[in-house]
Amino acid sequence: MATKIQVVFYSMYGHVYQMAEAVAAGAKEVDGTQVTLLQVPELVPDKALERSGAKAAREAFGHVPYAKPEQLAEADAIIFGTPTRFGNMTAQMRNFLDQTGQLWMQGGLVGKVGSVFTSTATQHGGQETTITSFHSTLLHHGMVIVGVPYAEQRLMNMDEITGGTPYGASTLAGTDGSRQPSENELAIARFQGRHVAQIAARLKT
Repeated sequence: MATKIQVVFYSMYGHVYQMAEAVAAGAKEVDGTQVTLLQVPELVPDKALERSGAKAAREAFGHVPYAKPEQLAEADAIIFGTPTRFGNMTAQMRNFLDQTGQLWMQGGLVGKVGSVFTSTATQHGGQETTITSFHSTLLHHGMVIVGVPYAEQRLMNMDEITGGTPYGASTLAGTDGSRQPSENELAIARFQGRHVAQIAARLKT
């Protein structure tokens, strides 16, 4: 029976979407995995998205279906991706998670693997606090949290400015959003997806 991996993300300008694709690609490298890419609904009005340029950027992943809270129970592992908002997850992701109360009551996510990746505008923009504060919700659901161990040597890359934490993959978007995920950051994201899928497969047997 396949190990079911869900990559559930929110992205405004496409950086987290690119990371989500890398995470999904890493998970697919593990034999016997079934990987589903899902996004959470937007809350920002269309006019505001147009003014910021986000509406055009979101066209790149408009084909990705929206997640429904009850779908999470179908997964063996869920890897969440969110941009940082002042050191925390976005309102869009928070709104989605706040709809999982019924799952919590039923224990629907207990024992499933949970993992998180993120993006920030700046090098010290709250990558780690966003991921670790996200973990609180996963722990309330009884999930088994998996990060990125230092077996992934790219975490120690000192040759360039790069995202990547032991808590989860990350990328730096720049204050104007012009910087795209680097190969180092995407490789860490692929490692995270593969690592989570491997652990989920072991727990499933």
